[in-house]
Amino acid sequence: MGQLRAVVVGGGIGGLATAVALRRRGWRVTVLERAGELGEVGAGLTLMANALRGLDALGLGTAVRSRGHAETPGGLRTSDGRWLSRVDDAEMVRLVGTTALGVHRADLHRILRAALPADTLHTGAEVSEVDPDLGEVRYRRHGEPAALRADLVVGADGLRSVLRARLWPDTPPLVYAGSTAWRAVVSFPEAVPAAISWGPGAEFGMVPIGGGRVYWFGAVLAPPGGQAPDELAVVRQRFGSWHDPIPALLAATPPEAVLRNDLHRLAGPLPSYVRGRVALLGDAAHAMTPNLGQGAGQAIEDAVTLGAVCAGVRGDAVPAALAAYDRQRRPRSQAVAVASWRAGRFGQQLRHPAAVAVRNGLLRLIPDRMALRSMARYADWQPPTGA
Repeated sequence: MGQLRAVVVGGGIGGLATAVALRRRGWRVTVLERAGELGEVGAGLTLMANALRGLDALGLGTAVRSRGHAETPGGLRTSDGRWLSRVDDAEMVRLVGTTALGVHRADLHRILRAALPADTLHTGAEVSEVDPDLGEVRYRRHGEPAALRADLVVGADGLRSVLRARLWPDTPPLVYAGSTAWRAVVSFPEAVPAAISWGPGAEFGMVPIGGGRVYWFGAVLAPPGGQAPDELAVVRQRFGSWHDPIPALLAATPPEAVLRNDLHRLAGPLPSYVRGRVALLGDAAHAMTPNLGQGAGQAIEDAVTLGAVCAGVRGDAVPAALAAYDRQRRPRSQAVAVASWRAGRFGQQLRHPAAVAVRNGLLRLIPDRMALRSMARYADWQPPTGA
């Protein structure tokens, strides 16, 4: 049996994790990334136990842990700093086997790239057409037309996936989730907890990510498309009077470090992640809001599962393997996407004073252990046997 070939469209976390997973199963892999070069993305990630188990299955867990920061006890607060619920690290370890890990997205991306041969990743490659039956991919690289034939094509091309638009034209579109978000990574040597604070229609979070750095994010209900000449000034106006250390974090932030993005999600679930020899994963398959911190984790789960079902298959068995991938991944990832959206509506997007007061009162009544157990269920995932 000859070596099977896969083309992965998209060189983000999900795409590179997929390339690693398939290469570990003996596949020849080419990754086509639209961007001309891969820059440093100024944002952080929280990796829950499910994501860390997936990275362990790829042989990269130790490297990622060495670059990140095991999250210190935190939880949920109000904008004036009063705790609504606390996270007990020992209880989290008991429930899911590990604490969460904060890591810079660029560090994770770099570790994934380093696990692949240099010629695997082709930048400046913009895909235009894919034949799901033949596995043929047509694209332009640095303006020149090119084509590849593969046994498997993976659509890991993100929120605005070209493959999803081409091959799933009748599926629900992206919709604005109602909030805009700012993000930055700053040097901040003081110890801070991994915590989220809520105000009416607003949220601010902080995550230590190792190397004396902290990733912060803020989100507010707002019309889509907003931009400001000085985004940091807008963030200071919205969050500068919130509890410590938020003012100090903002004071330590260079204006050019701030990213602003509207938040989007798929309006409804895809009926399948698979068509012929094409499989979608990550945001291309189940774009979700960030309220549960599971976007990267679900993409890593997808990649590990796809690698497992494609282990040792013959070329004519690829569609059957992809059907198994769809059965294993679609129910869980779509359930997590719905739960994330609901968490945002209950949390950051709640703004009526009476509703906020009721929510805060209920959270204070719920035992911390029970609240943690509810959150931990989304991290309760094990890689497929043999992954």
